[in-house]
Amino acid sequence: MSKSSMIASVKNFFSGISGICTPELYRVLKKGYSKSNLMSDAMSGVIVGILALPLAIAFAIASGVGPEKGLYTAIIAGLLISVLGGTRFQIGGPTGAFIVIVFGIVREYGYDGLATATLMAGVMLVIFGLAKLGGIIKFIPYPVTVGFTAGIAIIIALGQVPNFLGLTFPEGVKEPVEAWGKIKLYASSITSFNWVSFLIGGLALVICLYWPKVTNKVPGSLIAILVTTILVKALGLDEKFGVITIGAKNQIPTGFPIPELPNISIEMMRKVFQPALTIAILGAIESLLSAVVADGMTGSKHRSNTELVGQGIANIFSPIFGGIPATGAIARTATNIRNGAFSPISGVVHALVLLLIMLIFGKYAEMIPMAALAAILFQVAFNMSGYRSFIKLFKAPKSDVTVLVMTFALTVLFDLTVAIEVGVLLAAIFFIRRMSEVAQVDFVTQALKEDDEEISDSYNLGSRQVPKGVVVYEIAGSIFFGVVDKFKETLEQVADNPKILILRMREVHSIDATGIQMIEELLIRSKKQNTQLLLSGVHTQPVVALTRAGVMSMIGEENVLANIDAALNRAREILGIEMVEPSEMEESPSVSWEKNLDKPWLPNHANGMVAESTSEVIAEKVAEETESKETESKE
Repeated sequence: MSKSSMIASVKNFFSGISGICTPELYRVLKKGYSKSNLMSDAMSGVIVGILALPLAIAFAIASGVGPEKGLYTAIIAGLLISVLGGTRFQIGGPTGAFIVIVFGIVREYGYDGLATATLMAGVMLVIFGLAKLGGIIKFIPYPVTVGFTAGIAIIIALGQVPNFLGLTFPEGVKEPVEAWGKIKLYASSITSFNWVSFLIGGLALVICLYWPKVTNKVPGSLIAILVTTILVKALGLDEKFGVITIGAKNQIPTGFPIPELPNISIEMMRKVFQPALTIAILGAIESLLSAVVADGMTGSKHRSNTELVGQGIANIFSPIFGGIPATGAIARTATNIRNGAFSPISGVVHALVLLLIMLIFGKYAEMIPMAALAAILFQVAFNMSGYRSFIKLFKAPKSDVTVLVMTFALTVLFDLTVAIEVGVLLAAIFFIRRMSEVAQVDFVTQALKEDDEEISDSYNLGSRQVPKGVVVYEIAGSIFFGVVDKFKETLEQVADNPKILILRMREVHSIDATGIQMIEELLIRSKKQNTQLLLSGVHTQPVVALTRAGVMSMIGEENVLANIDAALNRAREILGIEMVEPSEMEESPSVSWEKNLDKPWLPNHANGMVAESTSEVIAEKVAEETESKETESKE
């Protein structure tokens, strides 16, 4: 590559990076922002900030850290996600999806391990965004997403049973991470059941469920917190009946933390790399899913790569201020939209409201009963379980049901990281098997002799004369590593060493390295048998792949044809017999990159032109033309 082309490539790279790193907030403000827009954002931001307060505290405690860390996360990460993200209405902060993975990290490695994992996940998310992987994240199989989400919901609900029932554990006993261990511990501690805590939790749950029927302006979770806290303190239930409050286990500071880098070591980074990757993938899925929901509610369109960069930066700064992992929150984002939000400023207001509440009313939050928080998380778990989607998926193909059940079971019984890895792997294996089952290679020449019904297909060989010494095979489906052996077995049946072998590829839209290798091996074998290989109906992606691999030059561009008519005429040309003009036969459709040629059986380097139309080559050609013009002007 020449110097000028390298410069052009670098410029294109940084131009793309600049676009990705331009936040949605900047674009909105650039188009114009009025006083009425500010009022709308302020109103929705205040409401969402109030809604986020009990959730931030509940998610933090359920994750095994102090409630203040949930507040720090909602403030810092929530602010940065709104300022730097690629979604207009996204509200970020701690979410229920992270509870399982965060609890496990804290239990095994402490907060330093969690901070390290969160920071690493943030870096990964930034890399995902800059590498333009936003679209790829959406390809996580649906059964995997439904399976681990339902599993997380079960774990969240199970983890709140002791708080709801007021159970206490023997001193020094730590709550297990896995579900079965939790169940055994709860069963052994059932004698410590506190009926007053149970009633407080039940009251909070009833308020959460039925308050929306009264009004949607004020969140039911906040009303549940206020009512139960006042009830517990007014009647002295914490002192008389041992109802556990946040203050009994944690203290909420009334000041803001000083930014400080976590204790990071190479050894710790090695230990938490896998959980960090899980946090990054989970955060990406949740944030982009929330963005898609927002798009559907408003008709807007998010920029996934910019959103990932914003999420990544938020997760880098969150542990520096003592926070935990954050992502886009679907419920809070939907609430933001329903209350009239206009721009990301509403997310900024939501973060500022939380900051003021923490600084002014933080000490009162310690009075909140744990049973009330458990009730809120029961509702969160139920809402995120997606039980309707879970049940509906049992009507899907057996392979999808298997992926769903395995992912769900592994999440509940073992580990979320393992569940996602195994789920994606299983889904990939089943997909490859399905693709290989539908892919096929047919010996068209022989089939025509045996089945006269094929003549009714106007694009078929039945309406054409196949010269003696020519055999035609047709491939249907993508040529990739999962089906190559199947293709090889059929192609090895080529008998009598024909003079011309036409490989018809009109139904092949993609090819990978293994498929390219198969074509190359077929070409080498054909040359040894003095057989000329022709490719027919080759689409753009295979053309580009074959050209880059050097196989196109081995075959010869004149032997890679647009359609079967062109291929048969090329075969006649090689055999030295008279060619047939298209007007004398049923003309078959040509692939788009050769349809305008006067003689489709003479490509005239059309294949090479397609290969040169990729973005990399275009950039190189532009640079070369610019350099040529500069040279001419100097002369």
